[in-house]
Amino acid sequence: MIGNTSFSTATGHFTGGGGVAEPAIDDANGTLVYLLTPTNAKTHPNAHNVAPLYLPVYPVGSGIDPASLNCAHMPADNCPDHGPGVAGAAMGIMPSVYGGGVLGHDHLVGIASTGGDFNVIWEPVLVLFTSAEFATQHITTLSQITAAWSKGQIIEVPLPQLDFSCASVSAAVYARGTPAPTVVGP
Repeated sequence: MIGNTSFSTATGHFTGGGGVAEPAIDDANGTLVYLLTPTNAKTHPNAHNVAPLYLPVYPVGSGIDPASLNCAHMPADNCPDHGPGVAGAAMGIMPSVYGGGVLGHDHLVGIASTGGDFNVIWEPVLVLFTSAEFATQHITTLSQITAAWSKGQIIEVPLPQLDFSCASVSAAVYARGTPAPTVVGP
């Protein structure tokens, strides 16, 4: 959390001035980047100012190390504002894959300096595996998403109702933040 931001366990939302900095992955090359979401920022999405933010979601038993994911959901969720919702959606949409629980998810974004589809407004897109056997691959690039989609190994679930404002920031901004509390999700 950055600035005067705090987390309300009653509402499940960040409050106050400032924002939330969190890790993400540059979908062009798989490198670590950081994003800052201002608290209570208003969005006015249109066809020209929105870019996808892919959320590959991994089921329990995938063999992926939860410490390698941007948001771990086990044993507790370190993304308290959206992690339980991501896990609940995956479990509801693909119960045959995620019915045993959700290990965690990553944030894959396009970064302008590496040629990615970057914009200030992001549209979350769930990337859900169609079988537990396909979930053993840690997806860190858009080319991996495209390849998995073309083979029927994943589905994409766009969530335009959840568009939000976000900016790319330095590792120093992230390092100056206060860790958000963990919560227990679905």
